[in-house]
Amino acid sequence: MKPEVISEQPLSMSEVRKELKKVAKRDEELSFRSAKADEYLKELTLLSDKSAKDLKKKLQGLEIPRLKEEHIAKIIDLLPHTKEDLRLILSGYTLTIKDENVKRLLEAIKEFR
Repeated sequence: MKPEVISEQPLSMSEVRKELKKVAKRDEELSFRSAKADEYLKELTLLSDKSAKDLKKKLQGLEIPRLKEEHIAKIIDLLPHTKEDLRLILSGYTLTIKDENVKRLLEAIKEFR
């Protein structure tokens, strides 16, 4: 039997940690790989679940053209400090953002750093 993908949704690292907590609660123990992923995420996650959720809402509320969920998740994971940092993060995607929108994004992120 081959598993079927029902839907895909980009998640930030804090959202993945939250999901791993649910799995650990359900299964009473994480598998080896899940435990390693959880350990990794504990070291690298910069925001709490609530802060990441609040930042996600704030970034979505900016309604920046062509900015998608996957871009928002990456921004939440890395919390860029400068315009160059943000452009570097988004350089992996075919996405261009106007300078005024970059400033709006950085202002929203500044509150959560």
